Formats: sequence, C-alpha cells, structure tokens
Amino acid sequence: MDDGFCYKGERFADLQMLRYRLNGFEQLTINQKLLVYYLSEATLWGRDITFDQMGIYNIRIRKLMEVVYSFVSQDNSCEADQLRTYMKRIWFSNGIYHHYGGEKFTPGFSEDFLRDKIMKIDESSLPLLPRQSVEEMMAELFPVIFNPNILSKRVNKADGEDLVVTSSCHFYQGVTQNEAESYYKAMKDPSDKCPPSYGLNSLLTKEDGELKEIVWKYDGMYGQAIRHIVYWLEKAAEVAENEAQRECIRLLVNYYKTGDLRDFDRYSIHWVNTNDGDIDFINGFIEVYGDPLGLKATWEGIVEYKDLEATKRTRKISDNAQWFEDHSPVDSRFKKRVVKGVTANVVCAAMLGGEEYPSTAIGINLPNADWIRAEYGSKSVTIGNLTDAYNKAAHGNGFKEEFVVDNTTLQLIEKYGDLCDDLHTDLHECLGHGSGQLLPGTDPDALKAYGNTIEEARADLFGLYYIADPKLVELGLLPDNEAYKSQYYTYLMNGLMTQLTRIKPGDQIEEAHMRNRALIARWTYDHSEGALALIHKDGKTYLVVNDYEKLRTLFATLLAEVQRIKSEGDFDAARQMVETYGVKVDPVLHEEVLRRYAALDLAPYKGFLNPRLSLVYSAKGEIEDVEVDYSETYEEQMLRYSKDYASL
Repeated sequence: MDDGFCYKGERFADLQMLRYRLNGFEQLTINQKLLVYYLSEATLWGRDITFDQMGIYNIRIRKLMEVVYSFVSQDNSCEADQLRTYMKRIWFSNGIYHHYGGEKFTPGFSEDFLRDKIMKIDESSLPLLPRQSVEEMMAELFPVIFNPNILSKRVNKADGEDLVVTSSCHFYQGVTQNEAESYYKAMKDPSDKCPPSYGLNSLLTKEDGELKEIVWKYDGMYGQAIRHIVYWLEKAAEVAENEAQRECIRLLVNYYKTGDLRDFDRYSIHWVNTNDGDIDFINGFIEVYGDPLGLKATWEGIVEYKDLEATKRTRKISDNAQWFEDHSPVDSRFKKRVVKGVTANVVCAAMLGGEEYPSTAIGINLPNADWIRAEYGSKSVTIGNLTDAYNKAAHGNGFKEEFVVDNTTLQLIEKYGDLCDDLHTDLHECLGHGSGQLLPGTDPDALKAYGNTIEEARADLFGLYYIADPKLVELGLLPDNEAYKSQYYTYLMNGLMTQLTRIKPGDQIEEAHMRNRALIARWTYDHSEGALALIHKDGKTYLVVNDYEKLRTLFATLLAEVQRIKSEGDFDAARQMVETYGVKVDPVLHEEVLRRYAALDLAPYKGFLNPRLSLVYSAKGEIEDVEVDYSETYEEQMLRYSKDYASL
C-alpha cells in the first residue's frame, strides 16, 4: 500500500496480479494525454496477433473457454473452479502455454465436464468454423486441450532435437529446422553491411512443396488487427509532440503497410534518433525470444512517458558511455571505437500490450539489429513505475529473510538492494546491450538458438562488472563502494537457487533470461576458488560470499569470453557454455528451494493489470481530458479486451 494505492490484485495458480500507477500523468498537457490514449489503443489492438503467434489454436480455445467461463459463473463445483483458473491462465499467457516455461497447461477439469457444459450452450455463441458442427469443433480442439503429447511445448530448446518441429509457436507450418535455417541463410549477402532481420515479420510455410513466407502486414496476414493499429497510430500522429515524432509514426505505418523489412530499418533508425518530447512507444514485431531459432518476432506494445527526475540517473550513465566502453575488460578488437547515440531514460509505463502484457520487461534496449546499434546507437528505458510496484508489493513478504544467509547480508540488501537493482537494469539496458561489436563478416544469427541467452549474459555481465566500479560512486550513482555487494549477493543467489522456484520438478531451464542467470552464477561458482560457497545451516542451503572483489574479477573474465563468442559468432563455444552451465538443474537443491518457497505462500510470477483510459468530453462534446481508472478487475479487463479488441 502507498498513499491508499493498492498494488496487489488477484492471485491464482502461480500468478500474482499487480497494479502500476501513472505517476505524474495529470501533469501532462491535454495533447500529450491524447497522444498516450491513441498510442494505447494501438497497443491494445495487437493482442490477438500475440495470441495467434503463441499457438495456432490459442484464439479458438480462448473464445470457447470464455463462453464456458461465463456459463459456469454460478457453478461452485471443484471442476468449475478449475476451469476458471484455466481461463485466467490462458488470458495471462496469451494462450494455452505457460508464459515463462512454455509448457502446455494441464486442465484441472475433465473432458466430460467441458463437453457437458458446451452441449448446454446455445450453438450460436460458440466459436464454430463455417459449416462446422459442435461435435466437430470438440473433436478438433479437445485433443489440443487435454492430450499432453499434442503440441506440448510452445518453444522447445532441447539440444539435439528439431526445434521447429517440436515447438508449437505459430511461426512455421510444415517446415523443419534445417529447412528454415537453410532458407534464411540463402537470403543473406555477406557483403551487405546493413542486412535486414530476415524472417522477422512472417510465417514460413510450404505451398506445393516450396517454402514461402506469408508476411504480417496491412493487407497480409494479421491485416485485420494491423489495420486497427494503423488507424490509431495515424490518430496519434495528429497530436504528436513534434515533427520528428510524427515522422517516426509515419515510418512505422509505412512499414505496417508494405511489410518490407528495410522499411522497418528506416523506422528503427529514425526512432532511435527521436528523443525530443516526453512520450514514446514501442509497437510491432520486435523480440525473438518466442522463436526457437531466434529469427521471428512476437508482437508487442508499450506506451511510456518520461520520469524526468529519475532520468537524471540514466543520463549520467549514457553521457559516460564511451568511458565505460573504453574501460571494458573485453578484447580491444571487440570494442566500439566510437559509441554512438546512446540514449537512456527512466519512464512510466502507461499501457502494456501483446508480449509485454500482463507479464512485462522492466527494462528495454532497442533496436536489436547490430548494424543499427553500431552506426546509429540505441535507446534504453528503465520502467520505473513497474519496478516501484514490484518493490512495494514485495515489501515484508519474508522472501529475503528465508533465503539470505545472515542478518548482516540482509541489512546490506535492505539498505542498497532497490537502488542497485535499478542501477543494474540501467547498466544492462543502456550500456550492456549497446556495447561491443561483431567482427567484420560475422553473421548476427551465427549463435542460432543460443544467441538470446548469450546476449542477455553479455548485458548482465556488463552491469555486474561496472556496478562495482568506483566510477559509479564518482558519478553520484552509488553512495559508497560497499553498495554493489548487495547486487552481487542477490544476483548470484537468484541464479544458483531462488529462480528455481519457477521450474517444475524434473524440468530443465528453458527460458533465455533464466539460462543466462544460471550460466553466470554457476560458471562463477565453479571458478570461484572459495570466493563463493553454498553452506548448510539448520537443514537449509545458503549462499555465502567470501570475497566480493574476486567476484568482480571473475565477472570480467566471463564477460571477455562471452563477448568473444558473440563477436566471432562461435556457435560451438556458445553451445558448450549454455549447455554446461545454463540448462541443468540439481534435483536435490531444487526440491529444497521449492519446499522453502512453498512455506512462504508466495506466487513465483507477477503480471500487471493495465489502468483503463477514457476520454472525458465537455458539454459541447469536445475532448477535455483523459481519465485514468485503476478499479477494473482482472476478469473485467480480460473479457473487455476480448470483446472490444477482437480482430482475428
């Protein structure tokens, strides 16, 4: 709680809903508020795209389950309650697969229960295909819902398997991993210094035995949704804060209409250099974590406005970007001679959508294309009102007291933890992702399925190395040379132990960010020579740090190697490092961590409810304000989105 604002919303399954507050929104001008509103509408209209990308049956199953969900609203049976939970998990994950682990949900209700309810519902309310009977619909969808062996994993990253064939995400149809990799490799021209991100915005399929891309664009696949997005982007352009911002929106609209990836690059270059004004946004096919090959992007959207006071912190970092690059412990061949266009802001999120909703990032650095970063720079944000919501909701929940080794370390974390968490995010996004360079001739996709993990490790290590540097005290970003220790402890504790709360017994680590943290923590532990130890006290395992200075040396060594792997495109080394340190789980430690965490009665995953924005009209019918409402429940918001923003 804070000034009467309740950050916690509904809790179900392994999920806790949170609310974020639009601090300072009332101080924006009416045109700025309208810009936020129009961009927010463009953000919400992408929802169905994300659902479809994460599984070809997701939208059909969501629509079916929403009808049944409403039908059983007064049913207090155990199976009805399980169905309600299943529905809420689908909403949260944009489909039938866990948003983090990617495994298909197991329904807690039976086929007979669902069949019985469906047969009692008016046929006109059901999402039937043309000329499809209710029985045919159930025969089509029930195996996907109930059979654990059919379309079982959204993104499979298991070494040695065909990652495309065994993944259920809707980026490929009837295509093997080898066919997809060969198809896009053939497109690349080694002499092209400005290559587009081939495959980023298309479905790869086969027609008459020939591979073919179906592009996601205004008059192509997902066109029904994209046309709504374009409408609201064009409304936003009418109230843009300046001409550069208006041109940025125009270029994005043009890309949506053509589907041409070189148009996307033109937009990205203009976007990274558009920094005047307080409002900014991300809208489109951006991140490739949802594709097992790391090529195709899931749709996402976020609308944000600057936190001017907090941005002073990130500006100090970005203003010194060249110093950080020059003093990096990596080989000089991999350093940028001139760091260009590093822009960093702390922002308030105003609306989340697509892959960024309800579970979202707390920091973003874009564009992703390495050649654009090298030539034009990058833009980074730390989303301050989201980290603030996380911190306030977690206050006093007992987690740190359970897993931190002693009171001295706990007091260190209480004193410096929030500050260092924010600063590490700043360093990761602002400098880490923007640092370093590929050697000439290195294919940006050379690391294939391991690329995302290596890139996240590179950015995290950059932040870990520099958060202990006296330069941060000199810049006034940290109060003293002891503060960094809180970040070292909590990061390594998470990578070695506590992030295992997100893994089911018997599973390995699949998600790229989790693999990255495990890789760093386990590699450091294995090379620590006593600087780190896992001890047993009162029947519990704890992390002990015996030499913080040695840890910084180890982070420097690992950063140098990870940067080499990235710069040279050393696939074999990437594979060896990730598979050795980032994937496997110690089953004994895992069981203990799960047991201790369960005793705290906490949800391991968090996600956010959006505020509801509404136009306020004067007596003359003119728009005079934008109202912010935080009272909408999770069910109300999700059902409203399914009704008001349905396009596919």
